[in-house]
Amino acid sequence: MRGQRLIAGAIALLLPVVTGGWTAVFAAEPTPRATPAPQRTYPVGVRTLAFGRDGRPLPTVVWYPARSGSIGGAPHVDAPIAVGRFPLVLLSHGLHGLPTHLAPLAIRWAAAGFVVAAPTYPYTNLRATPFDRSDVRNQPADARRVIAQLSRLNEVAGDPFNGHLDPTRVAAAGHSAGGFTTAGLFTHGHSSRLRGGIVIAGGMRGRFGGPPAPLLFIHGGADPTVTLATGLDAYQRAPWPKGFLTLTGQRHGEYLIPGHPGFDEVIRTTTDFLRWTLYGDAAARARLSRGASSPGVATWFGRI
Repeated sequence: MRGQRLIAGAIALLLPVVTGGWTAVFAAEPTPRATPAPQRTYPVGVRTLAFGRDGRPLPTVVWYPARSGSIGGAPHVDAPIAVGRFPLVLLSHGLHGLPTHLAPLAIRWAAAGFVVAAPTYPYTNLRATPFDRSDVRNQPADARRVIAQLSRLNEVAGDPFNGHLDPTRVAAAGHSAGGFTTAGLFTHGHSSRLRGGIVIAGGMRGRFGGPPAPLLFIHGGADPTVTLATGLDAYQRAPWPKGFLTLTGQRHGEYLIPGHPGFDEVIRTTTDFLRWTLYGDAAARARLSRGASSPGVATWFGRI
């Protein structure tokens, strides 16, 4: 059932993504903090936050490194966050999707030392009434607002995240329509704190611009919903360091399901990408070009 919902999370025809300026959300650019990448695996906590933008509800599930609990088990609801300051990852679902459909990614990234926030977009989620796929064009602005609202919790006395978030280090990722949403964040005027993007089974209906930010593209080699050519076109137009991971013979999202061929390669590659772009982990960067490929399962090319 999860695989069916995941694959249902996109429509082949996606409308252009239109974004506004990042500076409307963030007035100033703070200095990034240098923090070494964690050398451990964390238990994972989860909480749900009631965010929104201009009357658009954006309930957001947040997975994060927890202070205690079983490693590798189910996330612990409202568990205390681990000691430290952690980068942020904004994770976007596809059409007819939900944040929980991407939980296998989010949980593993949180265990690696990232705070992962996944909003439910108001008119493209599984339960949306009415459903409106054209609303994808408004989702980059929603994503920016969620990043801003989550970032502010770092300064809110008494909030569980107070003092544990690093809003100077942000990445965005998404699947299908969420991949288009992610690409739409990297337009002219985006903040330099947005330091990397992961576009999964998506593309770009616009022009990349603004401060350089590495991009990772992931695509099924036989995707009938958002074609491989669409992903390759976005890759070719991206002007910054970039890489492309192709899941051999796969369709629109099976490789995001634990146990399915390609899932391990996706987790390994995306985690290394986040470690490099958000923690400056040089060894993780080297692994991207050396270890992403897997015979018969995945191929890699790029200029990272």
